[in-house]
Amino acid sequence: MNTLPISSLNEGYFTLAGDVNSDMVRRVFAAVSDMTANGTRTAHILLQSNGGYVSDGLCLYNMLRHAPVDIIMYNCGAVASIAVTLFLSGKYRIASHTARFMLHKSHATAPSGARPDALKIIADGLMADDRRTEEVLRNHVQLPQAMWDVHAYSDLHLAAPDALDVGLVHRIGDFAPPPGGLLLNI
Repeated sequence: MNTLPISSLNEGYFTLAGDVNSDMVRRVFAAVSDMTANGTRTAHILLQSNGGYVSDGLCLYNMLRHAPVDIIMYNCGAVASIAVTLFLSGKYRIASHTARFMLHKSHATAPSGARPDALKIIADGLMADDRRTEEVLRNHVQLPQAMWDVHAYSDLHLAAPDALDVGLVHRIGDFAPPPGGLLLNI
């Protein structure tokens, strides 16, 4: 087993990038297992992702919210789609001044020639995913009605100052591991 070294302050600095999918779930599970085995109490995680699969994002959100490690999430570039839900797993959330977030409703491509009953199954699944992700959003973020209206029909883009205004982040700042500290990629 490749265990993660820990710093003298029981803090770890990590990067997590790519699609939110089953591979990311596996990597995060392994990393958190190593963190707990090594006594890491606080994990600073820089997230860079344009999104992916709703169920994988919700799995990571739920797991990290209740992990025995305090998670501090950072956005230094782009966190979009279901990755926003993953970002919200952070007990404390920080975004660089130039970071952006993007929220939108679930979507899927129907197979060519799909029958109405198959389309209904796809639509029902998308609506269920939207209910699940919107519940998480509403538990963390206070969007004004005008932003909810945009989110209902289009992509909603939030710059860091906007994210701060609605509670998506707690402050604007940069991911800055200490000199000589260990930085690991999940």
